[in-house]
Amino acid sequence: MPAHPLITWAVDHPWPAAGITAAALAVLGATLWATIRTARAVTWPPGPVLVAGAGAVVCTAYSGDTSWRFAGERLGMVDSTERALMFGAGELALLACAVMARANKAATSTDTTAGSAGVPGVLVWVITGVQVIPCYATSGIVGGTVRAVIGPILAGLLWHLAMGLEIRVARPEALSTGLPAVIGREVRERLLSRLGLAARDRTAEQITRDRATARAVHLAAVLELRPGGWLSGYRRRRLAAAVARSGAGTNGEQRHRLLQQLAARRTSGQLATVPLASPWAGTPVPAEGYPRTPLGVTGAQLRAMDPLAVVHLVRAAHPTVEPAGIASLCTEYGVPVSETQVRIALRAGNSLYPSSPPALVRPVPGRAPVVPDGVRLLPVICRPAVPRPVPAVAAARTRTRPVVTAEYVPEYPVPDPDDVPDEDVPESDRDVPDPDPLIEQARAEYGTDVPGIRPLRARYGIGQKRAQHIRNALGGTP
Repeated sequence: MPAHPLITWAVDHPWPAAGITAAALAVLGATLWATIRTARAVTWPPGPVLVAGAGAVVCTAYSGDTSWRFAGERLGMVDSTERALMFGAGELALLACAVMARANKAATSTDTTAGSAGVPGVLVWVITGVQVIPCYATSGIVGGTVRAVIGPILAGLLWHLAMGLEIRVARPEALSTGLPAVIGREVRERLLSRLGLAARDRTAEQITRDRATARAVHLAAVLELRPGGWLSGYRRRRLAAAVARSGAGTNGEQRHRLLQQLAARRTSGQLATVPLASPWAGTPVPAEGYPRTPLGVTGAQLRAMDPLAVVHLVRAAHPTVEPAGIASLCTEYGVPVSETQVRIALRAGNSLYPSSPPALVRPVPGRAPVVPDGVRLLPVICRPAVPRPVPAVAAARTRTRPVVTAEYVPEYPVPDPDDVPDEDVPESDRDVPDPDPLIEQARAEYGTDVPGIRPLRARYGIGQKRAQHIRNALGGTP
């Protein structure tokens, strides 16, 4: 329809033309607003992923041009429709495998691993390798190399980067679990270890010192085995140079490291005859009368206690068992300790059930008091002693001497005797749920008045401990 009749009609009918124009602008604005809102609502991948994906698409199209030429020249696809349908099979398969590999990596990724592409990731490289053949068949060596690198190889590489780049951006510390990545990490670590660079965070000077120290240890050991010979002078000069380069003469830490390594190398032959205790000897067989846990303490309470305290409890329950057997029993109760730890704990004199009261600790002027191992002093209590009579010359004065006592306090928790049922405790006080139901009943009966312990015991027929607990809950003074 020509434009001038529309202009003529709009001039003749201004109001309908204005209404139609406003409606068209409103529809166009609403469409643009909905499009922008939808685009913002979509969760887009990070920018690097989009750039890598765009580059992969362009390289895939470049590879598609090679496939189009190869399909017509080598595969005999003369019909344009047939060629249009068949030439991009490899590129479409590459794109599909890349998308599936990316989904597989996202599904298998965790906080510490980047996931694995699985079979689709392997197929990406297989298809890339197959698509290199048409490049050389179409353009020869030089042109084929350009087509292969810019086309399928770069497409496969960019798809591979796009597959894991999003996960890398979200979790930089995540490690890839694919086979090539695992092999690459292993080869890199072994190469660094072979070059002496396995210990990280060292300066170049420290690496040189460590290498010189290792060389000095080797030369010193060789000179000890073969002190003579025509190479002894050469070895001594090399040893002197290595020691000077290691800095052992001016650096105490480096000198200590050199001597420790040399001592370990010289005495390495003693490893064959070092006396060791057998881990299989001395394991006791529990008798029928043994309790399942020592002194009635449950396994959960034992696991919450200090291991050395558990050793004392087990020894108190099994006084005739050897240290190796004590270690085995502690391990069975869920507290793994070694025989050496058991021997140290039993030799420290830290028994939870001492048979004799602690000795008096008297301070010596100018010297700290000697306290046995495992004994912890409470705040010192000084009390004046009874005045003693003095000679008549000094009868006007009386002399007092403070006596310092130290109370023995075990370093490790002792089982609370309140946990063991007492025969004097009423039957109703055992297995009381927490919170006590009598607390709400007493609060309803007494209100704001806090009763005494005796009225509570007489009113509810309960014991001293439970009455004290109810009184504390009502606001009484503990």
